[in-house]
Amino acid sequence: MRCPYCGSLETQVKDSRPTEDAASIRRRRVCPDCGGRFTTFERVQLRELTVIKKTGRRVPFDRDKLMRSVEVALRKRPVDAERVERMVSGIVRQLESQGDAEVHSDKIGELVMEGLRSLDSVAYVRFASVYRNFREARDFHTLIDELAQGDPDEPPPPKPKLSTRA
Repeated sequence: MRCPYCGSLETQVKDSRPTEDAASIRRRRVCPDCGGRFTTFERVQLRELTVIKKTGRRVPFDRDKLMRSVEVALRKRPVDAERVERMVSGIVRQLESQGDAEVHSDKIGELVMEGLRSLDSVAYVRFASVYRNFREARDFHTLIDELAQGDPDEPPPPKPKLSTRA
């Protein structure tokens, strides 16, 4: 593994351990040339995925790009990094196990929306505003109304009882 600080190829692994969800291995590394320390992650890759963009262009799937998009939506939100990692890993597993080597970008966007909806409603709205290309405030109102209605399969929360005392 190349050192991100000096470019040396002689880095050493100091510690390896599985992540909480056991989907990857976290390795602490040190460079003997410059003394730099850094972390790498090793993950299983079931298949090479290709993303078909809305324009029809095909690009290799990039897990890091997916993670950056989710992190942008979650910026300054109180969500544990481990939960974010589990969500992204789950999306990647779904995509890899669907049996197709090519996946439409719309499918990825919908999976991210689904994951963010259960993770953090503010991040969900942020991501949706970019993903669905919101043009006016009315678009936000529509999405927030959908969010407030919740899942149609889920029963509505009980209404608070009003006090009859005056």
